[in-house]
Amino acid sequence: MKHKRVTIRDHHAEAALFARRVFVSLIIVVAVFGVLLSNMYQLQVVEHQSLQTRSNDNRIKVVPLAPNRGLIYDRRGRLLAENRPVLSLEVTPEKVADLDQTLARLQAILQLTDDDIAQFHENRRRERRFNQVILRDRLTEQQAAQFAARQHEFPGVSIEARLVRHYPYGEAITHALGYVAKINSRDVANLREQEKSANYAATRVIGKLGIERYYEELLHGTIGFQQVEVDIHGRSIRTLSIDPPVPGQDLYLELDVELQQYAHDLLGNDRGSIILMDPRDGAIRAMVSKPSYDPNWFAQGISYAQYQSLLNSKHSPLLNRSTQGGYPPASTVKAQIAILGLDEGIIRPDTKIWDPGWFQIEGVDHRYRDWLAWGHGWVNVTDAIVESCDTFYYDLALKLGIDKIHDHMVQYGFGERTGIDISEESAAVMPSRGWKRARFNQPWYAGETVSIGIGQSYWTTTPIQLAVGTAVVVNSGQRPVPRLLAAIQEGEVKLPAVVENKEPVVLKNDKHWNVAKKAMDLTVSSIKGTAHNAFKGANYTSGGKTGTAQVRSLGQEEEYNAEDIAERYRDNAMYVGYAPADNPELVVIIAVENALGGGGSVAAPMARKLLDFYFEQEQKYAQR
Repeated sequence: MKHKRVTIRDHHAEAALFARRVFVSLIIVVAVFGVLLSNMYQLQVVEHQSLQTRSNDNRIKVVPLAPNRGLIYDRRGRLLAENRPVLSLEVTPEKVADLDQTLARLQAILQLTDDDIAQFHENRRRERRFNQVILRDRLTEQQAAQFAARQHEFPGVSIEARLVRHYPYGEAITHALGYVAKINSRDVANLREQEKSANYAATRVIGKLGIERYYEELLHGTIGFQQVEVDIHGRSIRTLSIDPPVPGQDLYLELDVELQQYAHDLLGNDRGSIILMDPRDGAIRAMVSKPSYDPNWFAQGISYAQYQSLLNSKHSPLLNRSTQGGYPPASTVKAQIAILGLDEGIIRPDTKIWDPGWFQIEGVDHRYRDWLAWGHGWVNVTDAIVESCDTFYYDLALKLGIDKIHDHMVQYGFGERTGIDISEESAAVMPSRGWKRARFNQPWYAGETVSIGIGQSYWTTTPIQLAVGTAVVVNSGQRPVPRLLAAIQEGEVKLPAVVENKEPVVLKNDKHWNVAKKAMDLTVSSIKGTAHNAFKGANYTSGGKTGTAQVRSLGQEEEYNAEDIAERYRDNAMYVGYAPADNPELVVIIAVENALGGGGSVAAPMARKLLDFYFEQEQKYAQR
């Protein structure tokens, strides 16, 4: 049997192999630690600022804070638009185990409507689960007490205090003041387009109409922010810092709310408009449009039924008749046409024509009737204004022609926006040959010019245009821009609004202004004046012009009787006036739709009552 050879161990070789393995392992360990150190340096030194910011974004949440909306006052400091604290019932969906059951129980306990529930679900779709969603925006004291007694039964539901817009004078001032309402998708798109959306991050309402819309930027204010620590779900844990919002600026208007309320009540159930304006600077003292509606419906969240009732009403309460209503001016513009006739030399102050009660274009069978069937006899331009002789103006208009009439009347502001500081304004229609060709693709006819002479045919005007046009006459050509704003509250200082005027109406002979004004004065003071009976016994002097505007044409032999025809076909009663006669401080415009009577019997008496009230109020406050 062979024996295996015993191998002698080589200790030096083994030691060398071990040393090589240790060296390689050391290199690997050093390389790994080098990579770790490099990564640690990159994260903690090179990318420190960036990663810290990202970490804070996950830990700190910036919450926008809505500013308090600016208040609105009348000229005497009475509050027209305020912010009232209200209690709202709010739900955090994430904290509610069974949302449907909770809503059903709350609806039964607090008598919530189906509209409240539907609106909650609509609001919920816009919010994250952990944000509070309004269930009922304005809780009554009874509802708040009922919920407070059982609040422990409703985890995730709470009562929060908020400020909402409130209009103390309701529908009496709606069309001048406007209203705020919830921001909708269209508002969001407009804010983004104007690059203002960031300032509305916490705002729930925005100005929709009137002053509230026109001066939205001033009234809204500047957003604030607070930094809060949040958990991984975004829920607030504690407040870290606050940058408070800047409240909106307060506005003072030229409106006198007592006069506004009186004018609103004076119109009663009639449809129409009343405007009272200072002709010297365009300050609007009252601006009423009826029918109206309560702006608080929109500010506090209008229901579907309420909105449909406004939208579908045949009386169009949403229309601002003062700035958007298109009325034939009728005889209220006879002074301006007379001024044109005098300035063009077509007539002189002593020019007379014979009025048999009708006018006829040569070669045409149709007769244009005067309102006085048996006629006014011999009349000059003063008589024609005082007695409102239509025949005189039929003849004058035909001699002037539509081109001269149009070019003259646009200088008073007819056919264009006046520039009043609310957005809801119509230009109405000051017709011309070009306008008719563009509108109907038809030529202009002489008979249409005849009707233009008494403010009929295609001519329409808004009451605010009539106010400006009348102011131009009493100002002997100066044309003010009407305005509602009186001043802006800037800290402790009131900054007055800018008073603007447009290009004046310049005549060849300034004496022609006095002819028209004297005739308008006599319309009130002369026993033959169409407004004389309305102003008999007034303790102030006044001037004016009545108007009765047809809303449909009468047949050649047809007689008009307001009581025998449908209301919608009755004439509109119009009146433009001013007082005192020698130095007017107020222009009054009345437009009553489908009235039982004309300008002299319906509109002029209203103007008398308004002027009486105005001067009584001015005297009362002057004595304080």
